[in-house]
Amino acid sequence: MTCGPEVEWRDLGGMAGDALSNLLRTVRLTGATFFEIEGHDPWAVCSPAPSSILPKILPGADHLISYHVVTAGRCFARIVGAEAIPLEAGEVVVFTKSDPHIMSSHPDLRADPPTADVLDIATAGRMPFYINCAGGSSTSVRLVCGYLACDALPFNPLLEALPPAIKAGDAKGDGGWLGQFIKLAVSEVAEKRAGSETVLTKLSELMFVDVLRRYVASLPPQQTGWLAGLRDAHLSKALALIHDRPANNWTVEALAKEAALSRTVLAERFTKIVGMPPMHYLARWRMQIASELLSTGTGNLANIAAEIGYESEAAFSRAFKKMIGVPPSAWRLGVRATSGSGNDAASDTGEEKR
Repeated sequence: MTCGPEVEWRDLGGMAGDALSNLLRTVRLTGATFFEIEGHDPWAVCSPAPSSILPKILPGADHLISYHVVTAGRCFARIVGAEAIPLEAGEVVVFTKSDPHIMSSHPDLRADPPTADVLDIATAGRMPFYINCAGGSSTSVRLVCGYLACDALPFNPLLEALPPAIKAGDAKGDGGWLGQFIKLAVSEVAEKRAGSETVLTKLSELMFVDVLRRYVASLPPQQTGWLAGLRDAHLSKALALIHDRPANNWTVEALAKEAALSRTVLAERFTKIVGMPPMHYLARWRMQIASELLSTGTGNLANIAAEIGYESEAAFSRAFKKMIGVPPSAWRLGVRATSGSGNDAASDTGEEKR
């Protein structure tokens, strides 16, 4: 799978964005199929299941994110069984887990699951991809839609922190990045210039980051989770250090000093907001890096162990199997644990001393 653009996001709505940039590179966020929809009332379409999409567009990925940007008109989006979300031109909805969902001209319209032909047309990139246009009614909505993919296993704290659906944008006219994305996307779709497919997929990755920024900025003060940690000046520093220098011999004391907090305050605040102690987070992040190196590279285990802070291949292998549930050699061959992650490996990275 190709990696996302090498872009550093230094400012996340006034917060340090290094941990987010590092995570998006490590979990290999990448744009995928991008297409245009023109809807004529009444219309409704159900999204394909992720299991049917990934093998066609990004067979190496294990998590799918779908999005729909309204470029003209209005419509509704809803996860099956949930309340409909109204959308107008200039707004986007991102389904972070690609749950089965319906896009429609009215909130109560139902849609049949898509056929293989529909999916083949969509993924073939024959644009625009029209829906229910045979009725001859005037166009009620135009959408640019697409998918992003990334690694979810063994540890992607961003995905764990996101709600199933995020709505962003400004129906009255957006002068920010999202508004620019819509203009550029419409232009690329219409003009079909050389390289448009690459431009559109990279634009979708940048659009997703902007949606994340907006979501973080909208979080209430009492919110907890990984993204809330990015908004905390002290915790964002600690997270950035862990992501930037995972092989460092970190202790809670060392992180606290760098984050300008006492050891006790950092440990308590990190655990309360991020959801786990700092050393547990470090252990899990090290294994995420290791899993990516095992999946995409040919380096030997000793080199990978050294790269994430283990003094020996044996210690790394024990920690990896304990946390992930399979040994590194099995992960490299594509074997995944059948019963979820293994036990916490924090004891192998320097257990917190309280």
